[in-house]
Amino acid sequence: MSALLEISESNCILATCNLNQWALDFDGNLARISRSIEEAKNRGAKFRVGPELEISGYSCEDHFHEVDTYIHCDQSLAAILASDVTCGILCDIGMPVLHNNVRYNCRIFCLNKKIILIRPKVYMADDGNYRERRYFTSWKDQGMLENHTLSDILRDCNGFNGQTIVPFGVATIATMETILAAEICEELWTPESPHISLALNGVEIFSNGSGSHHELRKLNSRLLLMKNATSKCGGAYLYSNHRGCDGTRMYFDGCSLVCVNGELVAQASQFSLQDVEVIIAIVDLNEIRSYRMSSASFQEQSSNCKKIPQIDLRHFSLRPDPVSSSIRDISPTKPIVGRIHTPEEECAMGPACWLWDYLRRSGASGFLLPLSGGADSSSVAAIVRVMCGMAVEAAEKGETGVLADIHRITGYPVVPIAASVTASGAKELVSDSSNKGIGFNITPEELCSSVLHTVYMGTGNSSQATRSRSQRLAQAIGSYHHAINIDAIVAAVLHVFTSLTSVCTSKSTEAPIQTQDIKSPRYESQGGTPAEDLALQNIQARLRMVMAYLCAQLLPWVRGRKGYLLVLGSANVDEALRGYMTKYDCSSADINPIGGICKVDLKRLMLYAAKKIQLPILEEIANAPPTAELRPIEEGETADYSQTDEDDMGMSYEELGIYGSLRKIQRCGPVSMFMKLVRTW
Repeated sequence: MSALLEISESNCILATCNLNQWALDFDGNLARISRSIEEAKNRGAKFRVGPELEISGYSCEDHFHEVDTYIHCDQSLAAILASDVTCGILCDIGMPVLHNNVRYNCRIFCLNKKIILIRPKVYMADDGNYRERRYFTSWKDQGMLENHTLSDILRDCNGFNGQTIVPFGVATIATMETILAAEICEELWTPESPHISLALNGVEIFSNGSGSHHELRKLNSRLLLMKNATSKCGGAYLYSNHRGCDGTRMYFDGCSLVCVNGELVAQASQFSLQDVEVIIAIVDLNEIRSYRMSSASFQEQSSNCKKIPQIDLRHFSLRPDPVSSSIRDISPTKPIVGRIHTPEEECAMGPACWLWDYLRRSGASGFLLPLSGGADSSSVAAIVRVMCGMAVEAAEKGETGVLADIHRITGYPVVPIAASVTASGAKELVSDSSNKGIGFNITPEELCSSVLHTVYMGTGNSSQATRSRSQRLAQAIGSYHHAINIDAIVAAVLHVFTSLTSVCTSKSTEAPIQTQDIKSPRYESQGGTPAEDLALQNIQARLRMVMAYLCAQLLPWVRGRKGYLLVLGSANVDEALRGYMTKYDCSSADINPIGGICKVDLKRLMLYAAKKIQLPILEEIANAPPTAELRPIEEGETADYSQTDEDDMGMSYEELGIYGSLRKIQRCGPVSMFMKLVRTW
């Protein structure tokens, strides 16, 4: 036993996690936080880090202005402190706090049913999708701690635990063998990140509770920042992130990480339907010290740095219990190669996970997609098929939340799930595979048949090619599909318009007068004006939107089911950038999973899905010219003729993608764009 103690004395077991939190779902959020802490404890961890604002959920927006939000957060934290969940493990928990009537985004360090420190956020995320300064104030005084008076709820949570005031501010925490401290999300991205001064103050373990949304290729940047931070200063960096759609149009993509001395040692999944995912890393503190000792500049700067307040927690050790049966291997975790998804995988799985969360949290019975047989709507259909595959895979692994959601949506029976304990002491979900039920006898196509309803809404201007592609794709993915002709609806609307123009009002008597000059709009190819032509195109698109919502409300009734369907849009970001779109057409929907994806990336997505889930029809659609099919097929043209988007726009989607890059990524205005493109084009 003495030899074991000697070997393990510099090792610490640290845990971080992905949590699928919901904005304002205080009971559910509390349950998932408690579950993550229990799992970390069962795996031997002595320090657990959770996501930013995990108690309230990140995207509460103006609810952060309401006192009720802070009351409910105190109630949730009180429940954590009143239980035994923090006994024997230091927990870094995110929640909003009112300090001296000022709103702060904070980290709450808890141990053994007591609050050790409340650490407010120093730098706010206030660009892109973030507006944190609308909700919170940044903490200005980093040189001293203040006393924070606990609310009655927290004072009385554990009988009388002796706490009425707790430290509030930026500080380090000294345990028996090391020093740790927190950064909060945006602080890692700032030019003068706190981890620099913290490292110079002796901090060896850094925590970062984050609320970082999914953005194409963003994980590369995150990972590089953490690797660079620990490469420059040494140390162990624990990053925790939300995962899921917690109430807004953003999707948080998880992928919690642990980096040590510039190397990645642990990584959680980026795209998954798990509500709770905990990862651990065993860190050798002597490796951190040796790394820092080898840097002369670190030694020199550390000896002369500005001191940061410190909380004394030296009665508590982060070392693993040497007699614990759950610890089989106490050697440090080895570096790993990070899992970075390809852009095509990100385009498929990110929106798929977001759609699943949106579906289950809205309480809807499924989706309604106008499926035109073109690239945009087909890529949305492919994403839904990917979603169904991920749901079935999660159900087969025993994810109880996914099983319950599938049961609610489909009505199929759910396999009974039981809990067992693995050799490491961790709880694991198991199931009797001989019992026929969801997760073991349903295919992604069968789930897709229950979830996705597709409708091809053709007119006399539609080609047989798009109708055929729509039918074959629906059959391949398993969607509940209908093909209809809406010419009668278009004709009815035009008839009403014609009757309107055939009657005018006398200026003298204000009585209606029948006119002989009846106005009936025509396409340009039939002698009409551009205004007539565009109006005739737009009315087809807008009537598809009306029909889509009618189908969304009534198709569950047609199938003998309850509930309603969410209408899926299929307008890509290029169309919005160019203005090549009809307002309030069938892309005006409840949600649009491809609204931030360009046409070029959508094509890559379809080619990826064609191979990944064996849908060759997607490759055919990807290679077909994009078409609106809103003008008539003229005499002498083949049935496969189509009005192409690129002809209408006067530019290719590849060229439009360059526009998007210049506007969004390089932030060029019209003059700067011209100056760059005049040399290129």
